[in-house]
This record gives sequence, C-alpha cells and structure tokens, in this order.
Amino acid sequence: MKTRKHIAIALSMAFAFLGLLGCGTTNHLQTITLSTSGSSGLFNLKGEGNTLQLLATGNYSSGQTHDLTNVVTYAVTPVGTDYVNVPLPAPPLTMSASKTGLLAATPPFACSWTDLEPDKTQNKPAWFLKGSYQVIATFQGISSQPIFVAIASHSGDGPNSACGP
Repeated sequence: MKTRKHIAIALSMAFAFLGLLGCGTTNHLQTITLSTSGSSGLFNLKGEGNTLQLLATGNYSSGQTHDLTNVVTYAVTPVGTDYVNVPLPAPPLTMSASKTGLLAATPPFACSWTDLEPDKTQNKPAWFLKGSYQVIATFQGISSQPIFVAIASHSGDGPNSACGP
C-alpha cells in the first residue's frame, strides 16, 4: 500500500510539474524589423556627410516589441556599382554604419543612380538604381529583413550633374 501511495504522489508531482511547464509564458525573440522613421525598404543617403538613423525592433513571441537598435550587430554589404560602373567599395568607404545604427555618407563620395533618359536636353531624368548597400541587423541568432541604401553623395549624370531622385 505504501508503494501505491508513493507512486500516486510521484505521478501527481510529475503531472503538476508538466502542467507548470505548459502554463508558463515564453517570451523569445522571433523577428527583427529594420526601419527608419517607420518605413522600410529602399533608402537614399543624399549629400556629403548626411546620415540616416536605423531602428531595429525586436518582435517577441509574447506579442511585445523592444528597441534593439543599440544591441544588434549591423552587417553592410555593397551590391552593384556607381553610375560609371565602378563597384561600390566596402564600408567604411562611401558609407559607414555605427554600432548604434547611424549610417553616414563618407569619402570617397559616390552616386549609385544613373539617368537613363536618352535626351538629356529634356531635363526629365529617368532614374535607375545601379547599386546600393544592403544592411542586415542580427541579435541572438535572428537576422532582420535586408534594407537597401542608395548613395547620392556625389554628382551624377543627371541634369545639372544631379544624382538620383
């Protein structure tokens, strides 16, 4: 009879323990959203020395969000060329990213847009993006969606040597 009582107590404790495991709320990082001022996608870093502040938002399984801007690691990769088909250099050349998500146009300045308008006298550029910098934020093994940053910090081939929209 003692054995049956011990088994019943052990089973009750095991079920109680398993029940506690199932009832707890987990709160783990699921995704990271990379944006600036509430928008995401393609950004244009215009002008020498201009900056763009990124925002990295952690989305958790509990439904909560947290600002991870200062704790993520930013990876910046050049993709494509400038308007004269020179490959964009790796940061910190042309664009740098700080540990706090501040992107800055840095020397040597570049233009990653080209004007495809065949009749330049029309003064109506048809902008085409030839290159950009892909930025991804990572934290705890989770990576954000990529964003792309066009560079317009140097003169280009548009009307009056303009670079990009």
